[in-house]
Amino acid sequence: MSLKEKVEQALDKIRPNLMADGGNVELVDVTDDGVVSVKLTGACGGCPMAAMTLQYGVTTAIKESVPEIKEVKSV
Repeated sequence: MSLKEKVEQALDKIRPNLMADGGNVELVDVTDDGVVSVKLTGACGGCPMAAMTLQYGVTTAIKESVPEIKEVKSV
């Protein structure tokens, strides 16, 4: 399984929580050196809590499931 597929599976685990609030997360890129780029969409895209969602929700879920990931950034 590729790194990108592993990250996508991790995101699938948290998507229901984001969708419950009218948002979602889109995987933009995964680099070979372990940097993931994501985009918060829907209600999450303009939410004042988006930074916390990214840090505590998305980043935590990805790093717990895919320890090879070094950084998660929003684009």
